[in-house]
Amino acid sequence: MGDVSHVLPVIHALRERYPDSDIDWVIDPKLQALIPRLPGLRLLGYNKRGGWAAIRALRRQLRPRYDVLLQMQTSLRANLLSMTIRAQRRIGWDRLRQREVHRWCINETINEHPPQHQVQGFLAFARKLDCEVTEPTWPLQIAEADRRWANQMLPDDQPVLGISPCSSHPSRNWHAQGYASVAEHAHALGLQVCLLGGPGQLEQQLGQAIAQHCATPLINLIGRDTPTRMLALLQRCDLILTPDSGPSHWANALGTPVIALHAATWSRRSGPYNSLHLCVDRFVDAARQYRNKPAEQLRWGTRIEHAKVMHLIEIKDVIARLDVQIDARTDDHS
Repeated sequence: MGDVSHVLPVIHALRERYPDSDIDWVIDPKLQALIPRLPGLRLLGYNKRGGWAAIRALRRQLRPRYDVLLQMQTSLRANLLSMTIRAQRRIGWDRLRQREVHRWCINETINEHPPQHQVQGFLAFARKLDCEVTEPTWPLQIAEADRRWANQMLPDDQPVLGISPCSSHPSRNWHAQGYASVAEHAHALGLQVCLLGGPGQLEQQLGQAIAQHCATPLINLIGRDTPTRMLALLQRCDLILTPDSGPSHWANALGTPVIALHAATWSRRSGPYNSLHLCVDRFVDAARQYRNKPAEQLRWGTRIEHAKVMHLIEIKDVIARLDVQIDARTDDHS
C-alpha cells in the first residue's frame, strides 16, 4: 500500500513529460480504487494470492510488447512475474537496492545514489526516462460522497487526531497503552481522537485495547471505512499518528501531517516524506541493540522486526511531537 503511493508521483511525472503515452500499471485489485482516473493510464489487476490462474488472467490483459518496463518491486514474486512482460527496455533498481533475482529480470538500472528516501528512489525511474522532476506530486482525487461520509463521522467543530495503529507487519506496531496515553493528552488539548484501520482481526483487537486503556472518549472507526473512505478520513484529520504503514504515506500524499513511529524501519528511508521532522525514530538504537552495529553499517532498507523493538519508543517523545505540531498549527491560525 505504501509503495503504491510512491508510484503515483512517477505516473504524474511521466504524464507531464509524455502526455500521449499509454501506461499500464500492474496492481493489486484491492488498491485500484485509490488510483485516480488519469488519461492513458490502465490498471491491470493482479491478485498475488491467486496462483497460476491470476498469472494467466494478467497475461490476457498485457499488450504484446512494451517499449519500457519499470520494475519497481524487488520481491521474488514480482521479479518472476515481470518475466511474463515483454519489453525492450527493462529498468530496475541499482545494484545496492536489488534483492532476490532482480538483476536477472532487467537490462538497465536507475542511477546509483547515496541512501535516499523511497519516494526519491521511485522518482529516479522517472528521471531515467528524462523527466525533469525533483519533488513528488500526488494527483489524488476524493469523491464527494466519501468526503461527506468522513465529515459525518468526524464533525468539523474540533480538530482531529487520527490514530491508525496497525501496520501489515505486526512487529512495527506500538503498544495500546502508548496510543491511549497520547490520545488522552490530545483530548486534553481539545482534539477529537479517532481510531482508523481495516477490518482485520489485529486492527480490531488493538483498537479495542486502546479504547480500554483510554480514560477519555474515542471515535472508533476501525473496520468501518473502504479504501476511498480511508482517503477522505485521512484528509479530514488534522494530524495522523501511525507506525510505518500505508496510511502514513497516504496521509502524507494528502497533505496531512503525520507523526510516524519508527524503530523496526528507518524513517530516513520510509517515513512520511513531508513529515520526517515529526517522526519518532529509534532505528539507530535498535541497530545497536539487536544487530550490534551502527545503523549506517546495515544494508539500506534493513528491517529490524524484533518482537519488542517498538518498545524503544517512549510515550513522552510521541507527546512532545504532538505538542510541536499543535503549537505550529496554533501559530498558523493566529
